[in-house]
Amino acid sequence: MTTAVNRSAEWTTVRDMRAPADSRDDAIDTMRGIAILMVIGIHSLQQPLDTPWAVAIDAALRPCVPVFLFASGYLTALSGRVPLAMRLKAALIPYAIAFVAAYIYMTLHNPAMDHRPITALARFGLAYVFVYYYVFVYAGCTVVMWLIFAITGTNTSEAKQKLTLVLILAIGTGLMFGSYVDPALSRLGFPDALIEEVRMRDIPFWFSFMAAGALTAMYPRFGQRSARGILLGIMLFAYVVYAAVRLFAIGDAAAYDSIAFFAYAALLCLWLFARQPKSPLLAMIGSGSYFIYLWHIFIVMALRDHVALHPFGPVLDSAIIYALTVTSSVLVLAAVRQVATRPARRWLGA
Repeated sequence: MTTAVNRSAEWTTVRDMRAPADSRDDAIDTMRGIAILMVIGIHSLQQPLDTPWAVAIDAALRPCVPVFLFASGYLTALSGRVPLAMRLKAALIPYAIAFVAAYIYMTLHNPAMDHRPITALARFGLAYVFVYYYVFVYAGCTVVMWLIFAITGTNTSEAKQKLTLVLILAIGTGLMFGSYVDPALSRLGFPDALIEEVRMRDIPFWFSFMAAGALTAMYPRFGQRSARGILLGIMLFAYVVYAAVRLFAIGDAAAYDSIAFFAYAALLCLWLFARQPKSPLLAMIGSGSYFIYLWHIFIVMALRDHVALHPFGPVLDSAIIYALTVTSSVLVLAAVRQVATRPARRWLGA
C-alpha cells in the first residue's frame, strides 16, 4: 500500500539529500492512527476531570501529541532535511480553514463573543479556538528542527556527532523549561489560567519529543524489537508514577510539561517504535490524522451542545461520544478522499 522508509540507514556515510520527505511508513502511520484515537479519547471525556477514573484515563492518553512529534522527528532525521516552507504551508492552510469554521461555530453559540479584529487575530495566533494549540506546537518545533539542521549540517559523520549533541542538549533544555517556566511565571504574578496556556505551548519541552524521534532514527539499535519487553515494563511503571502524581497532586502535577509526563510519554513512543505496529485501518487513519485532528472536535462539540447524553452518566456519555466521533471522523475522511480534488484534500489536511 505504501513505500516503507529504510530504517537501516546509518549516518556514518553521506546522506542522500534527494530522499523524499513524504515517503509513507506503515508503522509510523499506524502510530499516528493510535495517537489520533488517543486525542479523540481525551476530548470525549466529560469535563471537568473530577473523578479518579477520568484522571487515570486522561493520563494514559496524554502521550498523543508526543507520538506525533516523535514520528515527525524520526522521519525528518531519516530524510536528512527539513522542508520548512512546505511543512508550514501544509499545517497552516488547513488550520486557517478549520479556524474559520470553528470561529463561526463559536459565534453561533455565543452571541456576546468579542469580534474585534485584534481579538480575532489573537485567537488565530494563539490557536484559541477549540483545541488547536498543537498546530503551533508543531510549527514551532519544526522551525527549531530546521534551525538545528541548518547549524549542524547533515551529510558527514562529524555533522552527525554535532547533531546528536545538540539534540541531547535540546532534550535537557526542554525538561528544564518544563520544570521551571510555571514557577517563574507564578512568582512574577501571572494568573493560573495564563500559565496553563503557556505550558500547553511550551515549545522547548515539546521539541524534546521531536529530538527523541530524530535520535531514534540516527541510532536505530535503541529501537530494536528485543528491547520492547523491557520498555513495556518501564513504560507502565512510568505511567503509574505520572498518574499518581496527577491523582494525588504530588509536586508538579501538570497534565503537560512535567518530568513525570516526559518519562511516560517518551517511553511509550520508544515502545511503540520497537513494537512496530502495522494495521491497514490504523495506518489509513494515521495518514489522515491531521484532518481528523482539525475536524473531529466539531462532532464532539455538537454532541455535547445538542444531544442530551447526560442522563446516562459520565462513563457511558464519554464512551458514546468517543464511538460516534471516531466512526464519523473516519467516514468523513474516507468520503473527502473519495470525492475531493487533490488540492482540496491538501487544503483540508486530508
